[in-house]
Amino acid sequence: MRKRFVSTQQGFTLIELMVVIVILGILATFIMPRIMGRPEEARRMAAKAQIRSIESALKLFKLDNGFYPSTEQGLEALVTPPSTGQITDHFREGGYLEKGRVPNDPWGRPYIYLSPGIYNPDFDLKSLGADGEEGGEGADADIESWNLEG
Repeated sequence: MRKRFVSTQQGFTLIELMVVIVILGILATFIMPRIMGRPEEARRMAAKAQIRSIESALKLFKLDNGFYPSTEQGLEALVTPPSTGQITDHFREGGYLEKGRVPNDPWGRPYIYLSPGIYNPDFDLKSLGADGEEGGEGADADIESWNLEG
């Protein structure tokens, strides 16, 4: 005697599949804009992290040398000993920044460095944001060392 197994499972109907596809499409239209906005947010966060890292390097430079690099010496003074202005005898071997180079901001432009600063007595450091111009709002807003939040 053979036992017959009767399958009680049935596949999805075309209507059920279409309903799922429509629901996924609707969800995608709401979620995709949020995902697409993340790269700009990531660039802004990277700029803030780089500014903090450069600030730390500037403080180490001052600890070793007794002064911050001047505006003319710029951030390059963190990777190669300054040859103009106030000269140092205590430059750290290998410099003060990782990889031995001054990073550009996440948009590929150099950071703006002023010493002495306008907003801080020691130095000001900023990125001009996505638009590369002073000021701006949202993604175009400047990222400033004296005004870092988050």
